[in-house]
Amino acid sequence: MNRDANDRDPHDDDAQHRDPHDRDPHDRDPHDNVAEDVRATLRFFMEADRLKEVERRNHLASGSRRENTAEHSWHLGIAAMIMAPFASEPVDLATAVCMALVHDIVEIDAGDTFAYDQSAAAQAGKKEREDAAADRLFGLLPPAMGQRFRALWDEYELGDTPEARYVMAVDRMAPMLLNTAEGGTTWREHGITRDRVIARNGPHIEPALPAVWACLLSTSDAADDLPCVAVGGRRIIKKKKKKKHLHTYQKNR
Repeated sequence: MNRDANDRDPHDDDAQHRDPHDRDPHDRDPHDNVAEDVRATLRFFMEADRLKEVERRNHLASGSRRENTAEHSWHLGIAAMIMAPFASEPVDLATAVCMALVHDIVEIDAGDTFAYDQSAAAQAGKKEREDAAADRLFGLLPPAMGQRFRALWDEYELGDTPEARYVMAVDRMAPMLLNTAEGGTTWREHGITRDRVIARNGPHIEPALPAVWACLLSTSDAADDLPCVAVGGRRIIKKKKKKKHLHTYQKNR
């Protein structure tokens, strides 16, 4: 039945002229939500690429250059995958690996703070910078995903779950091994002694990975400028040649 013009629902005109972007969110096409989530996720993915530009103090095992934070995060993810059999308490491996991969992502904005620099100048505003970075970076993701990964980052920072303690332990383990493997350059540059290495790392590694810590104790002598250090049944011999440190590997005798 045709309606008279005077009987027309005034809301019909509103519907015809309404801006499609002003629709009730509940009336939106679900495909629109998916497209927005994809764009948000890709923005985060590309922003994460900037982690490759953040330079850390420690060097690669080869000694050829300094490590960047993206490389550190990847290496830590590998460590989280393989060190679980030595953990002192059960850990959820998927949670630990994800935590390892995002634990330092805030350095995109906040930068890297040298682990052994506890001066007031170095620590001033560090937490505030990192919290603001976490808000911005995880805020790039679709809300549910951003909240999930922000919670993982917060969990690591608090360090009060088995997964957080485990990731903190491997996070301390990795630089120790790299410094040892390339001759302790960073330790020497900053006057870091073996006692300081043990004092910083032991309280985190020993409770979570006791067998690993026992092995690491034999690898930290590079901080004392000794002529050789033992690493996993191999011996790193430091020799000087044309002002460069060369490393040769021989089996322990």
